[in-house]
Amino acid sequence: MTTDDEPAASPRDTERNETRTERLDRNWASLLQELRVVQTGGQILTGLMLTVPFQEGFEELTARQQYVFVVSLVFAVLSTITLISPVALHRLLFRRHAIDRLVNRAHRLTLIGITFLGMALTGVLAVIFDIVFGGWAALSAAAMAVVVFACMWVVLPVNERRRLGDD
Repeated sequence: MTTDDEPAASPRDTERNETRTERLDRNWASLLQELRVVQTGGQILTGLMLTVPFQEGFEELTARQQYVFVVSLVFAVLSTITLISPVALHRLLFRRHAIDRLVNRAHRLTLIGITFLGMALTGVLAVIFDIVFGGWAALSAAAMAVVVFACMWVVLPVNERRRLGDD
């Protein structure tokens, strides 16, 4: 059984000369490498954000700034949880011969976690721009961040995937 995100392969894939299981193992290893990068950034952001409300001056933020910050913190925590979830999933599926399910679910969790991370970064950027430059600058920075994230994390990869014929 193949996932929605990978093409069917013959019992022995001729391009890499690997079995389906070997391909899934390679995909899992590749996903883990990607998770190491995104987890580290997300965890650092979350850790720093968790300290901000206890810093001197946080109470000087407007109610809107505090609200946007807390919502961004929630997205950062959700990102951290979601991006760590493949590890828990692996532990629970370990030795159950479910590598195909593991790779598929971990792939989807990673996409969700990256989305949450983008939302957290957008919110933090909005708060900082609001503090430094005011409301319109915050809205502009947040809108630009959403556009850049959408282009870099969605449009570019989808276009590359289409060029490869994997749509």
